[in-house]
Amino acid sequence: MASKKIRKVAAMNRALARIRQIPFWSWLWFILGALYFILPLYATLNFSLRMERDVIGFKAYIRAFEDPEFLQTFFYSIGLAVMTIIASIILIVPTAYWIRLRLPEARRIVEFITLMPFVVPAIILVFGLIRIYSSPLKIPFTDIILLYPLTTFKFGTNALIVAGYMVLGLPYIYRSVDTGMRTVDVRTLTEAAQSLGAGWFTIIVKIILPNIRAALLSGALLTFAIVIGEVTLASFLAVPAFGPYLFLLGQHRAYEPAALSFASFLMTWVAMGLIQLFTGGQNQVSGAH
Repeated sequence: MASKKIRKVAAMNRALARIRQIPFWSWLWFILGALYFILPLYATLNFSLRMERDVIGFKAYIRAFEDPEFLQTFFYSIGLAVMTIIASIILIVPTAYWIRLRLPEARRIVEFITLMPFVVPAIILVFGLIRIYSSPLKIPFTDIILLYPLTTFKFGTNALIVAGYMVLGLPYIYRSVDTGMRTVDVRTLTEAAQSLGAGWFTIIVKIILPNIRAALLSGALLTFAIVIGEVTLASFLAVPAFGPYLFLLGQHRAYEPAALSFASFLMTWVAMGLIQLFTGGQNQVSGAH
C-alpha cells in the first residue's frame, strides 16, 4: 500500500513539474481561447433556461422537443447525413487509396480540387445545381432526353442535396481519410493481401477500411455536423431539413432555438466522446507488424 501511494505521489509530482514547464504566454492564450469558446455556450445555455420569468428550468427544451416538426426535420437530416457519409466513403476511400498506391503525382491536383468548396460559396453551388438539374438534360441539337429534372420528384431532390452535401464535406472527409492512410503502410498491406489471392474489393473493405476506422469516424462526424446545421442548400432545394427549421424557428421564437442549438452542440460532443471511446488506444496495422 505504501509503495502504491509513493508511486501516485511521484506521478503527481511529475505531472505538476510538466505543467510548471509550460510558458506563461501559452497558458494565457489557452485561457483566452477557452473563454472565447465557452462563454458563448454558457450564454446560450443560460438564456435557454430562462423561458419562465425568475425561474431556471427546461421548459424551452420540453416545448422544442415536443414539436412534431422538430422530430420530422431532425430525423430527415440524420437520414441525409447517413446517406452523405456512405456515399462519401464509397467515393473518397478508393480514390485516396489509389492515389497513395499508384498515382502520388496526382495528389496535389486532388487536394486542390477538395479545397474548392472553401472558394465556391454554398449559395453559388445550389444555384448551379438548380440551374442544371431543374430542366431536362438533352443531347445537343436533338430532342433526346438524357436526364429528367431531378427537382420534380422527391428521390431526385434527395439525391441532389446529398451530392451537394458531399461537395461541402469533401475537404474534411478527404483529409481525414488521407491522414489515416498516412499511418498505414498501404503498399505493404496491398502486396501481402494480393499474395494471398485477395482482390481489390476485398483489400479495400477488409484491410484498408478497418485500419483507418478512426479517421473515417472523424470525417463522418464532421460531415454529420455540416449536414445537420446546413441551411442554404436545404432552403433553396425546399427540403424539410433541420437547418431551415431551426432558422425559421428563430424568426418567431427566442428560447426554443437557443435550446435546440445547445442540444445539437452537446450531441456533437457526445459523438466525439464516443469516437474517442471506441477508437482511442487502438493500434492500427502497419507494414512493420
